[in-house]
Amino acid sequence: MSTDPIIAAPPAPRVRLCLGVTGHREGNAVFAANRGRIEAAMTAIFNAIDTAVKGVGYSNSAPTRLHCLLADGVDQLAANSALLRGWELVAPLPFGHDLNVAINALPTDAADARALLNGDAVTDSVASLETQGRAEAVRGLCEKARCFELAEQDDVIAALFLRKLDAPTDLGKAQAFAARSSERVALAARVMIEQSDILIGVWDGATQAMIGGTGHTIAAALALGAPVVWIDVNAPETWRILCTPESLAGISSSAAATCEKQTEALSALVRLALQPAEGRKSRHGHGHGKGDPHAGLKALDGERWRGRSSRFWHAYRRVEALFGAESLQGRLRNLRQSYETPAAIASGSAAAAIASARALPGQDDAYVSKIETDVLRRFAWADGISARLSDTYRGGMTLSFIFSALAIVGGIAYLPFATPHDKWMFALFELALLLSIVAITVVGQKRRWHTRWFETRRVAEYFRHAPILLLLGVARPTGRWPRGAQTSWPEWYARHGLRDLGLPQIVTTPTYLRGALKNLLLIHVVGQRDYHRYKAKRLAHAHHNLDKFSEVMFILAVASVSCYLVLKAGGALHWFDHEIASRFSMLLTFFGVLLPTFGGAIAGIRYFGDFERFSAISEVTAEKLDAVADRIELLLAAPDHALDYGRVSELAHAADDIVVGEIESWQAVFGGKNVTVPV
Repeated sequence: MSTDPIIAAPPAPRVRLCLGVTGHREGNAVFAANRGRIEAAMTAIFNAIDTAVKGVGYSNSAPTRLHCLLADGVDQLAANSALLRGWELVAPLPFGHDLNVAINALPTDAADARALLNGDAVTDSVASLETQGRAEAVRGLCEKARCFELAEQDDVIAALFLRKLDAPTDLGKAQAFAARSSERVALAARVMIEQSDILIGVWDGATQAMIGGTGHTIAAALALGAPVVWIDVNAPETWRILCTPESLAGISSSAAATCEKQTEALSALVRLALQPAEGRKSRHGHGHGKGDPHAGLKALDGERWRGRSSRFWHAYRRVEALFGAESLQGRLRNLRQSYETPAAIASGSAAAAIASARALPGQDDAYVSKIETDVLRRFAWADGISARLSDTYRGGMTLSFIFSALAIVGGIAYLPFATPHDKWMFALFELALLLSIVAITVVGQKRRWHTRWFETRRVAEYFRHAPILLLLGVARPTGRWPRGAQTSWPEWYARHGLRDLGLPQIVTTPTYLRGALKNLLLIHVVGQRDYHRYKAKRLAHAHHNLDKFSEVMFILAVASVSCYLVLKAGGALHWFDHEIASRFSMLLTFFGVLLPTFGGAIAGIRYFGDFERFSAISEVTAEKLDAVADRIELLLAAPDHALDYGRVSELAHAADDIVVGEIESWQAVFGGKNVTVPV
């Protein structure tokens, strides 16, 4: 009777649609002239989105989340509408709170700007009252939003801002501020795009060249694979959906669809964001079939937790240990694994990372707690299930190769060791092994060992380094998620699991970025680099030794057959008694079958395991991670003023891309190696 604890799967992620909004400011003449029509178009779009979300019908759905930068004009129009609908408002701010308020208040007087930077009221002039009104509008929305403040460059930006206002006729100072502030706005817009399933852009279609501007943001979203609902400020009623960067090339001449078709297309985008795509059956007919895109999720919930690996399924790992380890102790070591439970991971393997996360200045403890419950526990669950399925699938196939060789050898073993009268016992042994191979194949295909292993491993790897990305406000854009050959639910599961947490409410100071780089990202990258280096070396050693072993078996087989022929020829030529050949013929025949059969089985295991290609994949991955580690070290050696969020987030993206690339390479190797009869 099993003594494994009864552990339920972590709950499925809450399903949430995430939107981004970008658009012109109040100072844009066309926007100001058509404000009412634009607001009506946006209301119609939001209504269609609400209807589509409700139509998906998830019981665990969460309120729609709207991301915007809270600038006056379109941003504030959308933010206020979202709050009235009960949506969640999240603001990736290009500056810290006070500087963001001061810049977005659009002061024309340096004294007003300094007052706003200090959190004070402005002077009593008419222009200042308008400035104060804009400042209060931004402050009011900030209080209702979860703000992710990119503040590590505030000192530099604030100085440029004040210099511009102190010298209003100096074009150079105005351009210097515009260039640096536009970069920050573009950076915040990138964060918004990464967090959004759909971007809504209110734009005149004029230019994409202004860094951080609406056209630039729309072009960036399309380049990252995020669909854009474009509201033309000149004709807001005929909004349209853009899906590729190329759609911007002929945007002025392309015809808009009817309102009904627009709404239908928007609903399809919402469903695409909220539902996993339907699976397709594998060539063996055991994939998640069409019609139930949630079959994989149900299967994950139905997985049974086992606390330790089964020795019966250790065959693959034992082969890897016997031929890959460099010492006798390593070859014969105990391979039994204990899987870390979801409840234990926060105080176990992830304890140091959790402590480092909580130690980051200004960090929200509640957010870190959600990382533990919503990310780390799901990782531990998927990792434990996947490790067991890996043993079952790969161990089962390895056993099939071994059983196949034993069946052939056992079937003829009566020749040197028994009489033809006793052949039935050896035939029975052969039949038992052949039936075992059939049983492994049938059960493995029916229970989808191969596919389940692939799916759960993808989930685990997406969640493995996700805490670091979350704490830095970094996410994989919607259009950059891999697509599984047969199923998409692992990506859906991971994406919504991470999207539900969203951006943390933090201020990215140099101290925060340095702590996250040094104590989280660098440690993770170095650990993964060292793991892949060790793995590459071990697998290369295993491939080499398996190759040599099969060669030796083949050479011995040639020697065995040659020995028999020499004895036979020697007897015929009367070099020695011809009975010697007869006496050893059965034994030499047996070895003539045994040696190439086991040599072929070893070659089959080597082919199935693809140790050489996996070694190459890990070696390349280690080299890439090493390059990222060097870049992190260089950035950590830089002074605080050089710690820019853009550089830090780029390093986090680089590590994420390497991980996802390794997953895709690994799937390409093992993707077609389903559970089959080893013939």
